[in-house]
Amino acid sequence: MATATQDHAPAGRPDRPLDKATTWLGLVPFAVAVAAVSALGGLASTSSRATYKSLDQPWFAPPSWLFGPMWTILYVLIAIAGWWAWRKHAGNLALVLWSVQLALNLAWTPLFFAEDLYTWALAEIVVLLAAIAATIVVFFRRGARGSGWLMVPYLLWVGYATALNAAIVVLN
Repeated sequence: MATATQDHAPAGRPDRPLDKATTWLGLVPFAVAVAAVSALGGLASTSSRATYKSLDQPWFAPPSWLFGPMWTILYVLIAIAGWWAWRKHAGNLALVLWSVQLALNLAWTPLFFAEDLYTWALAEIVVLLAAIAATIVVFFRRGARGSGWLMVPYLLWVGYATALNAAIVVLN
């Protein structure tokens, strides 16, 4: 029987109970990884507002002020999703995919904003979108459904960003 201080894996997975302190301390590396991606992305996009405003944009382009709050929310969800998958013992594949999508997330910003490589950024974001989808599928299959659901807003936003990136390639 599980107690309030234990976390048990779904049936068929190794049972590794975690005490509360270990469980909450486990959030730290996920939060640090996401914060690092956010900070590095911020460094690569110091001129993002000017770049974004200078581009011919499609009718569905959001105002530039929306990106900061939206990404803040998404990064929090991404960190919690990775941590929750770890807590649910979703396995190495789930955590590797979570890490891969985070690295791909980081790669897009310098391509688009620092280097103005909009077509390369489009190719990269398509790969990112696939990596996010694969991560969600693995989370669901490995018993970390909550993690999968936490990643859905991110998948939707990156899908929207992919359409925006594609329109910018066409218009510019």
